[in-house]
Amino acid sequence: MKLKTVELETKLAEKVDETAFSGVIHVENRTEIIHASAHGFSNRAESILNTTKTRFGIASGCKLFTAIGICQLVESGALSFQTTLSSLLNEYFPHFHEEVTVHHLLTHSSGIPDYFDEDEMDDFEELWVKNPMYHMRQLEDFLPLFQNQQMKLNPGEKFHYNNAGYIVLGLIMEKVAGVPFTKYVEEHIFKPARMEDSGYFSLDCLPANTALGYIDKEDGSWKTNSYSIPIKGGADGGAYVTASDMANLWRALMNGKLVSKEMVDIMTTPCIQAGNDYYGYGIWIEKAEDTIVKYHVMGYDPGVSFASGYYPESETIVVIPSNKERGPHKLMYLIEDHI
Repeated sequence: MKLKTVELETKLAEKVDETAFSGVIHVENRTEIIHASAHGFSNRAESILNTTKTRFGIASGCKLFTAIGICQLVESGALSFQTTLSSLLNEYFPHFHEEVTVHHLLTHSSGIPDYFDEDEMDDFEELWVKNPMYHMRQLEDFLPLFQNQQMKLNPGEKFHYNNAGYIVLGLIMEKVAGVPFTKYVEEHIFKPARMEDSGYFSLDCLPANTALGYIDKEDGSWKTNSYSIPIKGGADGGAYVTASDMANLWRALMNGKLVSKEMVDIMTTPCIQAGNDYYGYGIWIEKAEDTIVKYHVMGYDPGVSFASGYYPESETIVVIPSNKERGPHKLMYLIEDHI
């Protein structure tokens, strides 16, 4: 086992150098931390190094938090997975199909229009030319970007990744729970999961030990992502976490500390095919034949990339946040070869 660990350390170091990785690599199983290392700068201009306690933006990696919040409210009896969007927020969406349900929104099969449709737009930064990113502080600020558009697909027709669907889920949480989305997540998910260093921080008021996101240009120059993403994250992405906090989240979720074990089973059941993988509630699911080998989340924004997975057979957790636009997945695949 020790020889295998040394081999993993060597290969990770080689891959970090090869990809100029900037971020943290955290690997643990049910009994110990197998690997934890930090690389690159959290602030290039000031030459401040990343540490294992650095907070990173994780973009869409935190759609899982939204799904957990919805599942908590379902368990409380406040709504169900078959509750329709029209019964809760009808006044917001004049053209949306009245049969869109919470289940559809969770599984990216609602068919509603997206404010950033990856089939139609390549550059996330383009959104903020007409809609200044510094105005995007609350979930309702996103509504003008999609609320008056026509349906893209029929509800349940097929998987189509949808950021707006998770904005809508956050609005549902706010209406049902009666508190702002970010406050709900911090109180009902971060606290019980012991995510003590994580939160939804505003770009103009980042706390200490938070990595700036960097966009590298072809000529070797770079810029921060300060004007390239919404100023504050919400239900579709944008929280800041430490790698160890994210590992705590996986452990708390799978051990039934955030929702019941029965609800965890519902969340991690493959609901819909999504390319080569499947999707549950806020979670990507990878199968080998009929066996689930990996639950995972990922995130990409300008200046941000993130990959994290839970491997049920060994109860291993991998968390790789980065303050560059690429890198985590190559490291994750290398680690998977050694699990």
